[in-house]
Amino acid sequence: MRILVTGGAGYIGSVVTEQLLASGHQVTVFDNLKSGHRASIHPNATIIEGDLLNSADLDAAFKTAQPEGICHLAGEIAVGESMTDPGLHFQNNLVGSLNLADAMVRHGTKKIVFSSTAAVYGYPDEIPISENAPKQPVNVYGETKLAFERALRWYGEIHGIRHISLRYFNACGASERCGEYRDKESHIIPLLLEVALGKRGHFSIFGSDYPTPDGTCVRDYIHVEDIAQAHILALEALDEIRSDAFNIGIGAGSSNRQVVEAVRHSTGHPIPTNEAHRRPGDPPTLIATADRIRATLGWEPKYSELQSMVDSAWAWRKKHPEGYSN
Repeated sequence: MRILVTGGAGYIGSVVTEQLLASGHQVTVFDNLKSGHRASIHPNATIIEGDLLNSADLDAAFKTAQPEGICHLAGEIAVGESMTDPGLHFQNNLVGSLNLADAMVRHGTKKIVFSSTAAVYGYPDEIPISENAPKQPVNVYGETKLAFERALRWYGEIHGIRHISLRYFNACGASERCGEYRDKESHIIPLLLEVALGKRGHFSIFGSDYPTPDGTCVRDYIHVEDIAQAHILALEALDEIRSDAFNIGIGAGSSNRQVVEAVRHSTGHPIPTNEAHRRPGDPPTLIATADRIRATLGWEPKYSELQSMVDSAWAWRKKHPEGYSN
């Protein structure tokens, strides 16, 4: 298929692009390069620089790429920032996504796989979390993702757009070519790796009084290559599936302290930590059940152990200590 990947210069988008190409698809990346990196985009992909908030940019991209399917990964991702600058997140995650959906209607593209999030569940009533759990976001980031999931239902009803939302839990790890690097980092594993590289003096644990075994947040970590494989399976399934949503996780959780220990093991660095206050909008525990995607799409994660995920992230970052600038 001819696939347009929005946000294809970002962390997950670059690996999705890489695996789509390896699977024989023709890929065009659409990215404003505000936070993504041109160097992360596979050389066999076509690059179009543009912004989802600009309909003319989208129309030009659709005319050039003539996509048969969309992998929509562009957007803001920082939970903490969403609670201090909600307008930024609603503009880029909701308004920009609606512009993309309208461009699909104008140009006759009928398939989209949407990068959603476990944050749509908020404080879950039960662990592990199934796709049928109540959707009650506790941060703006999750609210914006849920809003577009709901919009896609109506674009499906009215315009016949087939759509699958993939609710990632905590993406991590790296492929051999692409890894996690941002100029303004907020994710735990790359922050810890920066301590190991001497770029930060310590790591702050936000909250040590949660109702979890060691008092720190517990998350379900999933390797970025397994997320990318889910995109490919979802795209191919849209010939048969009209709409669905799937959790992407391994069904087991690791606490922040356990992640620190895994990074210490990978890097051999002591990783000094200090304890800070909780961040607003952080649920204590998020663990997935991914039974639906296993049964429906035949997806199975290649990585099931946190240590192997961290090892892959460190292997990439050791080779790229300055990220994509080197």
